[in-house]
Amino acid sequence: MTTIKLHNSKTRKKEVFIPIDPDNVQMYVCGPTVYDRAHLGNARPVVVFDVLFRLLRHVYGDAHVTYARNFTDVDDKINARAAESGREIGEITAETTQWFLDDMGALGALEPTHMPRATQYIPQMIAMIEDLIARGHAYAAEGHVLFAVDSWREGYGQLSGRSVDDMIAGARVEVAPYKKNPMDFVLWKPSDAEQPGWDSPWGRGRPGWHIECSAMSHDLLGESFDIHGGGNDLMFPHHENEIAQSCCANPEGEFARYWLHNEMLQVEGKKMSKSLGNFFTVRDLLEQGIPGEVVRFVFLQTHYRKPMDWTEKKAREAEKALERWSVYGLDHSGRQPDNEVIAALADDLNTPKAIARLYQLEKERDFDGLVASLDFLGVSTMNFALQMRGLNTRLYQTIDGVLLLSLKAKLVDARNSAMETKDFAEVDRLKSAYTEAGLEVRMSKTGVELVPGTGFDAAKLEGLE
Repeated sequence: MTTIKLHNSKTRKKEVFIPIDPDNVQMYVCGPTVYDRAHLGNARPVVVFDVLFRLLRHVYGDAHVTYARNFTDVDDKINARAAESGREIGEITAETTQWFLDDMGALGALEPTHMPRATQYIPQMIAMIEDLIARGHAYAAEGHVLFAVDSWREGYGQLSGRSVDDMIAGARVEVAPYKKNPMDFVLWKPSDAEQPGWDSPWGRGRPGWHIECSAMSHDLLGESFDIHGGGNDLMFPHHENEIAQSCCANPEGEFARYWLHNEMLQVEGKKMSKSLGNFFTVRDLLEQGIPGEVVRFVFLQTHYRKPMDWTEKKAREAEKALERWSVYGLDHSGRQPDNEVIAALADDLNTPKAIARLYQLEKERDFDGLVASLDFLGVSTMNFALQMRGLNTRLYQTIDGVLLLSLKAKLVDARNSAMETKDFAEVDRLKSAYTEAGLEVRMSKTGVELVPGTGFDAAKLEGLE
């Protein structure tokens, strides 16, 4: 079995991944707050942990991996969006949740096993808060319930590497008068008549941000599970607070054994910002004609623990490579991803090394391994080819695009063989047959293109070997 090594943020070192139960490997990743379109930075953890999900399924089996990623659908940003638009909160979150799924699907992301919504788990959150109060780890004050950081000083700050005293000394925010300690954080807060709210022992209110992930991961995965992931901007305070809540509510469990955090995203060397004019959503790129496979391929070229820089140059180069490889995306049955690609991913998701191996496979003319490895990485050469033709030409508007790709692949293979044998008889035979059927054959050093004329008759190519 492939040995997987992952960099554990909690221990700050790369460790051999040993699941609690190899028959039920479990992963939880913090998902989006659904109030608008997902921007490019939101997509990076989706792609990172989708690759990990695929790797775990490859090693342990599809039926033995459980992946949960939540939707935060109760939040002050959502409330503000509802107030300014006059729309119902439920209507906004339902729409934006589907937007997110559609956009991430366009990037080749598999849907997780579970996609819980915070509003579906309010009873579990209330029960966990009650338990924390009973255990002396939380207290009610002025309609709020707060976690008492002093009750767990020995554990708080281990993930982020900060001490409670240092955090208090570095605080620059006004401390609410009902807090016993400046670092105490909200588990429950009151709601006014205009805000969403649920009945609770502390009055009508809504949950704080951090409690939702603790309650949902416990309900879906139990007191101990294998991997918890998210962007490194969540390490503190969100993940630190999750650990505190979960370990105090369930002291007999471990919560998460391995913590993985991806670095942030830049655009052309600068932080993505609306004020800089370099802020855009995944949907913006898709509507500009950039296929999702290109976006994903660019992401994969940077290791997840390093800052990723999105540039137009990288996108163009990715598009050229996928255009070149897309011709091999047909008629390769029984293919398996290349062993060196798997080995690279098993070494702390070393996607840059995996991508470098793809170029080697191209040089070695191992097109089966190339296409299988691309598929494993979530990059569909077939989808890329169809999107590019649909966006740039009329090639697939009136005829079977899959047929044209198959014919193109046949001619490319024949030409590649001829370049080695210096016998171009098969190339000439295919060109003649294609031309007779009404296809214009364009061949150059950069590739092969087939353009159907108005009289194209696919029937004339039936039985062509």
